[in-house]
Amino acid sequence: MVIPSTEITKEIEMIVVTGASGQLGRLVMEFLLQRVPAGQLVAAVRSPHKVADLAARGVVVRHADYSDPASLRRAFSGASKVLLISGNEIGQRLPQHAAVIEAAKAVGVPWLFYTSLLRADVSPLGLAEEHRQTERLIRDSGLNHVLLRNGWYTENYLASVPAALTHLAFLGSAGEGLIASAARADYAEAAAVALTREQASGTIYELAGDEAYTLAQFSAAIAEAAGKPVVYQDLPQVEFAAVLEQAGLPPEFARLLADSDVGASRGGLFDDSHTLSQLIDHATTSWRTMVHAAAGS
Repeated sequence: MVIPSTEITKEIEMIVVTGASGQLGRLVMEFLLQRVPAGQLVAAVRSPHKVADLAARGVVVRHADYSDPASLRRAFSGASKVLLISGNEIGQRLPQHAAVIEAAKAVGVPWLFYTSLLRADVSPLGLAEEHRQTERLIRDSGLNHVLLRNGWYTENYLASVPAALTHLAFLGSAGEGLIASAARADYAEAAAVALTREQASGTIYELAGDEAYTLAQFSAAIAEAAGKPVVYQDLPQVEFAAVLEQAGLPPEFARLLADSDVGASRGGLFDDSHTLSQLIDHATTSWRTMVHAAAGS
């Protein structure tokens, strides 16, 4: 997808970011602060004390709880744009997202932005279903909207580097599937750019890293960085989920990660459009650089 050249929106009344205290939300706020006056930004969070530092910098902080529609309406009051960062409670996201969409519509928010999943409409990942349903709700709402379909975070795999160095094996179920991941910061910057540019309602950005790799290549990079013989061990989906559960992950989350790896083996985490780097106007963060940093080199 070729990103048309556009100017930054000249007049922005107020941009509201939900989940602004989360890992992605925090980064989105930082990139927005480079582009928008702090007083035009609202951090909508369940626990306002967690973003006291943003308040000290002039950001408006408002309480917003997915289970409290009235709080959402108050948080969105006067907003010109709302960024709905997808929730992290798997299985509960659809009702949570629906509450945000309904509140935005109720108070007349002109634009709704949503962080979805790479090619959510056709993705083989089980994780995509809640995103597909959320996208449908957004379209049906009649709100002007933009979909930011994020690919995999490189950090998702970096979390397994310590275990790989301990056991000299990186486990997964992705086979030879190519994974075009990017750093969380890359996706956050993309959100900030999209929120501050003009585009048509219904615009969809398919976002992924510039470089793709297999988990065997990822494991080889760990080995190179650490100087240890780390190898990739591909496991059946059920066996990989069991390993993740034994490592302490909740069963549902372990099954989701194993399913996502299998989805990667079917092309679900690959994209070579370079839409992300075009949107942020620079190359995405090198996964090899991130692996070397994580492996201590």
